[in-house]
Amino acid sequence: MERTIYIPDTMAAWPWPRKFNPLYDEVNAESLAWVKSYKPYTPESQVAHDKGDPGRLAALSYIDAPHDRLRIGMDCINMLYMIDEYTDMESIKGVQEIREAVLDALRNTDKPRPEGEVILGEICQDFWARGRLIATLQAEKHFLDAMDLYLEGVLQQAEDRENHVIRTVDAYMEVRREDSGVRVCFTPGELHLSIPDEAFYHPIVKVLRDCSIDLVVLDNDVASYNREQAIRYEDWNILPVVMHQYGLDLYHATEWVASYHEEIEARFMDALDSLPSFGPAVDADLQKYTNCLAYLPRGNDCWRFESERFFGKRGLEVQETRTVRMFAKRVMNPEMRRAKIEIPLVEELEQIPFVATVED
Repeated sequence: MERTIYIPDTMAAWPWPRKFNPLYDEVNAESLAWVKSYKPYTPESQVAHDKGDPGRLAALSYIDAPHDRLRIGMDCINMLYMIDEYTDMESIKGVQEIREAVLDALRNTDKPRPEGEVILGEICQDFWARGRLIATLQAEKHFLDAMDLYLEGVLQQAEDRENHVIRTVDAYMEVRREDSGVRVCFTPGELHLSIPDEAFYHPIVKVLRDCSIDLVVLDNDVASYNREQAIRYEDWNILPVVMHQYGLDLYHATEWVASYHEEIEARFMDALDSLPSFGPAVDADLQKYTNCLAYLPRGNDCWRFESERFFGKRGLEVQETRTVRMFAKRVMNPEMRRAKIEIPLVEELEQIPFVATVED
């Protein structure tokens, strides 16, 4: 039985270097205070959320954003993490309820939230009531469209989870581009831009956007697999999808993903070289947007190791060794949902002993 996981250095050749927004400390404190004001978790799960350091991901991705846009970026990623944690434990019906509440809150930022609604409605409403104040009309439209697609993807994931579906690679990536929330994460990099539809939805721009999303998805799936297999949510991950489709073991599935990652990188670079001109003003905004598309995968790769989300305090060590010990299984309580959700710490998972099996 495989007891170690290989973490390939997929971003070694990516030409955009690590950069970090110097406003991180100040803005992150504000964003975390905002999250905690809603009491979305138990104290223990709030600690686990904080150790995941969503604000660091924002600072590594929105590298030159001023205070107001960085704050929206941090709040956005914190919001997505809360939605993900809540929906991961929900039935199809529960996810549909959350989807409807969130979309209604985002589309009606002045509408009082109904009594008894999941707290995510109020959180998302407050987030976008502030975000839309600094967003162009185009950016607002793109954000709402992205959130709709994201939540539709989350609902599809719930349906697959409930029905024990394992997709093909292509079918999995089609949904994962949405349920990952990466498309939504481009919003903070676009808030101040006015990109017309002819440019935003141009086939070349779509390739760039999809490639950026795919790079983040692949890297996060490899990093999160250990945690997911430990708490038994492992089928919704590129590694078991590849193992199932191609009959590979874990190590060779990881190598397959690394090779696929290289193909996507090349596709991104080819598309960037082929980007057409839409006139000086649009081209200037589009350059800023594509820069965001390029920096998010780099920021995400750095964050995987600099936060404690996937590897606990061993992140920088794993970045050097490229291996991590596989966790034993942990039984999750399905009754612990929404504000009672359990988010296990990596250190907790590391302490669970393996139970001997016939395979061992």
